[in-house]
Amino acid sequence: MYAIIEDSGTQLRVEEGQTLQIDSRDAEPGANITFDRVLMVGDEQNVRVGKPLVDGATVTAEVVGPSKGPKLEVVKVRRRKNSRTHRGHRQGYLTVRVTAIGG
Repeated sequence: MYAIIEDSGTQLRVEEGQTLQIDSRDAEPGANITFDRVLMVGDEQNVRVGKPLVDGATVTAEVVGPSKGPKLEVVKVRRRKNSRTHRGHRQGYLTVRVTAIGG
């Protein structure tokens, strides 16, 4: 069984047992998070599409812990001006494991 959920403006296709990274938020490892904005639920035979949400459908996930994305480096060099800037960024994520898809 799979579902398409919306979280923080992004749509994610999830299945039971799948590990995924979502936007960072305050949650302790081992806690449960419930996603109630489910756009579609389906399996091999049946597919239910919401208008815009599926009524009564929820996805439950267990928090694994915080993680970080890849390092992004931005370098600006202005020719002949001896002007250089270097900036790095590393996005924080929350890793969760989907435990149940209901509804």
